[in-house]
Amino acid sequence: MVARSKSSSTPSARVLLVDDNRAGLMARSAVLKELGFATDGAPNAQQAMEMFRKDPYDLVVTDYKMPETNGVELIEQLRAEKPQTLVVLISGFVDALGLNEKNTGANVVIMKSANEVQQLIRAANRLLKIPRKPPTEERPSPRVRVRKAGS
Repeated sequence: MVARSKSSSTPSARVLLVDDNRAGLMARSAVLKELGFATDGAPNAQQAMEMFRKDPYDLVVTDYKMPETNGVELIEQLRAEKPQTLVVLISGFVDALGLNEKNTGANVVIMKSANEVQQLIRAANRLLKIPRKPPTEERPSPRVRVRKAGS
C-alpha cells in the first residue's frame, strides 16, 4: 500500500532507482518526482542493497547492464531478502538477450526506447495500484438536453 502525502492526495511511494549511468538515473528520478514519488538513486547493485536494507522501498527500478552485478543478479538479491519486492527492469538489450518477466524475476521488463518514460509511469502506477484519473481535458463532458413539456 502506498502512503499519501499529508499536503495532498498525491501518492508518495518510495522508489529506489539503480543505474550506473548518472544521466539515466537523474532523468527517471525527475519524471517520478514530478508525479509525486519519493526517489533515491544508487549507482550500482552493492549500494542499492545497502540502501534497501536500511529503508523500506515500495518499488525498485533497475537497469540491466551494470558493472560487477547486473540487474537480474540484483533482483535475485532483493528477492532473497524480501520476496514480495516490486521490481521494474529496464534494458536496451531486452530483445537481444530475450529478457522477460519470467527469466529475470522482475514484475515488469521495459525496453529502453522513446516510449520508456510512459512505460515506466504506467508500470509504477499499476504495480503500486495508484488509480489513474481520466483525462478531463480530452473528453468532453456529456451534455444532456432537457425538453420542456409542450416543446
